[in-house]
Amino acid sequence: MRFSRQVLLLQIGVVALVVGLGVALVSVLLRDTLTEQFSQRALAIAKSVAADPVVVANAAAKIPGGALEDRVLAVTAANDALFVVITDDRGIRLAHPTLSEIGKRVTTSPDRALAGFDDVNTVASGTLGLSVRSKTPIWTPDHRRVVGEVSVGFEVAQPISAFNRKLVITLLFAGGALLLGAGASALLNRRLRRVTHGLEPHELTELLYEREAVLHGIGEGVLAVDEANRVSVRNDEAERLLGTELPIGAALSELELSPRLHKAVAEGRPVDNLLAVAGNRVLVINSRAVRLDDRPIGTVLTFRDRTDLDTLTRELDGIRALSDGLRAQRHEFANRLHTLYGLLQLGHHAEAVEYLQTLTDSSSARPSELGDAVADPYLQALLVAKTEQAQEKGLTLKLAEDTWVPSTVTDPIAANTVIGNLVDNALHAARMGPRRPATVEVGLLAEGGTLHVSVVDSGPGVPAELRRTLFDEGVSTKIAPGHGLGLALARQAARARGGDVWLADPGTGETGALFVAKLPGMLTEDG
Repeated sequence: MRFSRQVLLLQIGVVALVVGLGVALVSVLLRDTLTEQFSQRALAIAKSVAADPVVVANAAAKIPGGALEDRVLAVTAANDALFVVITDDRGIRLAHPTLSEIGKRVTTSPDRALAGFDDVNTVASGTLGLSVRSKTPIWTPDHRRVVGEVSVGFEVAQPISAFNRKLVITLLFAGGALLLGAGASALLNRRLRRVTHGLEPHELTELLYEREAVLHGIGEGVLAVDEANRVSVRNDEAERLLGTELPIGAALSELELSPRLHKAVAEGRPVDNLLAVAGNRVLVINSRAVRLDDRPIGTVLTFRDRTDLDTLTRELDGIRALSDGLRAQRHEFANRLHTLYGLLQLGHHAEAVEYLQTLTDSSSARPSELGDAVADPYLQALLVAKTEQAQEKGLTLKLAEDTWVPSTVTDPIAANTVIGNLVDNALHAARMGPRRPATVEVGLLAEGGTLHVSVVDSGPGVPAELRRTLFDEGVSTKIAPGHGLGLALARQAARARGGDVWLADPGTGETGALFVAKLPGMLTEDG
């Protein structure tokens, strides 16, 4: 039997049991109440008869029949009673609906009534059968002596008949309540099947186990939000990659997450391989809106950690750029050697000396050969590569006069990330700017183990509307898509070492923007 049907039958059984107990309780209380009501009614009739002066006088005089009999028959008929009996102070009947019973002692004890007390709620059998009766004393006018008693009874069938009528009404009400409870249980059962999509509890349990196994068994982060953009499902990997807690039920807008992630959820369109920065990590985000029966139920996002891959990519880019620079230098050096060889072969010794002097003077200002200013070979290689890139674009890259780095770097990858991204942005800004010649000046200064970096370009500067969000991922002045991560990655790499990257001058004067970076622990202190 399906669980939903078991629940329905159980609910109907509980409703039936409750209704049955209620009817039984009402029946007992109703029976006692009706008996009490008839007893009180009998007592009220008896008191009215006992207060009649004629009854008091005849009872005191012990005169049977006559006026007492007339009153007994009249009261019996008027109140639909079974009997009204009047006795003297010894319990001898002075009036009775049956004339043959007059003069005889009553069959039930009159002692309590003759003692001056009301005798109420008595069910007893007498000469007229089983009845509900009450007795009251007859007092003399001065209320000093009991001269008899009045007994009034109703046939037991009368309260039973009233009880049956009321019980039928109660049963009808109970039947209606039972039908209403059964109907409500059926509706609840239908609602349960619709909410659970007809799945049984063991199937739901299996789905829960499978979901937990999938969520926590994969190497990707998973985050699901409902239609109101509140967190509904997430695994531990998602919290680890995003670097923040993701409490169930929390609004996504209240969490400190990547702007690109918020945008992907807000747009509701499929997103593939979107790069985003989260803490010290570079993540690849995929997003899909989920619908069930053509009704949107939320969005599911998956995250992959691309930090290591991105680090290797940046290192490869640096090596490739260095290789390209060295290849260009080798080609240029070969051309110069050929020229010098030709001058010597032709006997133009003076021209050869002058040519060498020219080469020496032009090379002395190149940042790649300032060995005294920059001792680290990796920084030298980076500057060589960026210088060659600048020359290919018709730009000039130069070192600041106060550049001084006598020691070596401890983290070449982080240095390449910060300096490389700042220089690349500066080269783009200088090329797009109106000033000519277009230049970029790089300043490197060692302070103990801290490396200070400054990069200034001749570009147009940073627009006012971008200054507050310049380091947010996705913010870029470049028109081509796929940009907007350079400054975010540079700041991320700097802050991971306890440093920072900031915009020192937006470039409102004669020069372009000035970016400054502070990289603690980047240099060895024994140089």
